Amino acid sequence: MAMDEETSLVVENSSPARTLNHKRDVHILCWAFLLIFLAYGAVQNLESTINTEGDLGNISLGILYLSFAVFSVVASLVVRKLGSKNAVILGSTGYCLFIAANLKPNWYTMVPASLFLGFASSIIWVGQGTYLTSTAHSHANDYHLHEGAVIGKFNGEFWGMFACHQLVGNLITLALLRDGKGGKTSGTTLLFVMFLCSSTLGTILMCFLSKRNGKEEELQDSSTTFSSSVVSLLRTTLALLLDIRILLVIPLLAYSGLQQAFVWAEYTKYLIKPTLGERGVGGAMAVYGIFDAICSLTAGRLTTGLSSITIIVSLGAFIQAIVLFLLLLNYSISGGLLGTLYLLLIGGMWGIGDGVLNTQLSAFLGLLFKHDLEGAFAQLKLWQSISIAVVYFLSSYISFQTMVVIMLTALCISVIGFLFLTLQIERVFSHAS
Repeated sequence: MAMDEETSLVVENSSPARTLNHKRDVHILCWAFLLIFLAYGAVQNLESTINTEGDLGNISLGILYLSFAVFSVVASLVVRKLGSKNAVILGSTGYCLFIAANLKPNWYTMVPASLFLGFASSIIWVGQGTYLTSTAHSHANDYHLHEGAVIGKFNGEFWGMFACHQLVGNLITLALLRDGKGGKTSGTTLLFVMFLCSSTLGTILMCFLSKRNGKEEELQDSSTTFSSSVVSLLRTTLALLLDIRILLVIPLLAYSGLQQAFVWAEYTKYLIKPTLGERGVGGAMAVYGIFDAICSLTAGRLTTGLSSITIIVSLGAFIQAIVLFLLLLNYSISGGLLGTLYLLLIGGMWGIGDGVLNTQLSAFLGLLFKHDLEGAFAQLKLWQSISIAVVYFLSSYISFQTMVVIMLTALCISVIGFLFLTLQIERVFSHAS
């Protein structure tokens, strides 16, 4: 009897510690990504407007995301070998290098930095998705909570915090940059130095993450050879690509990348810069970040399972469709305060759609592919990076209106495929019950 009471006391005392450990890791991950991406996000927003000689900015970003797509094929293998914690730490160094390259922007600094960041991005994002989802699974299992709700909550917290990088980073840009005479911009060196310090601090913070005792750690300790690991990766990737579920969701994965590149490259270049100048890019993207962050937090808390994911994604897609129709019809408000507010509203509505896709796609993949998280998140980043690279490479060769038509077509196809998939899954569950 005394032993039972002692055991009960130990369990009760250890539970809060375990809860604190899971939430602590989520908070560290959130803050580390915020510090890194408030720097990188603001730098990326400026690439198409500052590094214009020879279209260096857009081409560098195109190379970056093309490299990202290539390395995404093997990213899951690297993450399995390194472990998700080590993968996000190594991946973060690529962002520091890219920001440093912008202190002396030319083809000899930007291209190598872009190529390395492509590799770094592939492993940091597969590592992030694996780490966050395995943390949610552990938390749900330890406390017998609803798995879908925990995954939604953790993803909502992460993506809500992550979306704040657009607000913080672009407010810093707005404060430090000045539009000078002759179209030149001053304050870029100080800005990039501050951003380099921020990203370095984020990398250091990641070192305090706990190692996850999940699938990736078990694989890391195994004695399998590299060749057998590659063969296993190819088999897993092929099996995943033959899975009808991933085939139906690939269009939405690709569209999520398209809509991100659209706001980074097209919205800032064709809508904001002509009206508000380069300095105004920071303010407009800050508004975008506010709406993105609020939506991410809200959508994450509303996520309880497949049905809620379907509804939230549909609403987000509808909001972005409204924006695309307004742009396609060339609807605008002439000059003045109302004209500025209209452009900012367009950015805010687009941020809502981005917040929806970030939280819901991560939760959706975490629920459907829980036995191959690395592979599922590698597919997410593969198709996102391919579509982002396409936008940057095509940006200089097609008109803004043509890009809007492409976006609208991609949105319709992706939503149809996603809704068909969710209906099929619901039908299977209803028959099983």
